Amino acid sequence: MRALDPVRLPFRAAALAFVGVFAVASTLAMAAGGMKGDQAKLTDIVDTAVAAGQFKTLAAALTAADLVDTLKGAGPFTVFAPTDDAFAALPAGTVENLLKPENKKKLQQILTYHVVAGKVTAAEVVKLKSAKTVEGQSVAIAAQDGTVKIDGATVVTPNVMASNGIIHVIDAVILPKE
Repeated sequence: MRALDPVRLPFRAAALAFVGVFAVASTLAMAAGGMKGDQAKLTDIVDTAVAAGQFKTLAAALTAADLVDTLKGAGPFTVFAPTDDAFAALPAGTVENLLKPENKKKLQQILTYHVVAGKVTAAEVVKLKSAKTVEGQSVAIAAQDGTVKIDGATVVTPNVMASNGIIHVIDAVILPKE
């Protein structure tokens, strides 16, 4: 058995990290409609998110808020999409309460706070300090050392392309100011 070369170890770790990021991006691209030659057949934002499998709570919230048809529309939209784990991190009962019909307006406000009109790629996001959301308020954007934060939530997977926009996966639910 060969000993690990301490000089090459960081390069191997970087290569493994790259392979991991590529695997996640490939999985999301395939979820967006599968690969056809060198091009992925893109689906809309909602179908892309549903196919990825990590946005079940977001899909349920979009349905409860009557926003599915909007995000299936022409767009383009940029969506900062919280994962199921991000929703699970909210205080107990929060999601269940927001999904009630009497809280539809509040839910719409929260969800539209995650959407920016237009298609804003990661390369463009890192140049911004803020972006106005469909809800009306602006989210704060901070980019440092390869990490991008949207109102404190970290972008964990950028640039998931959809036919009517782009999704940036975030690790927390962001909330508009009251």
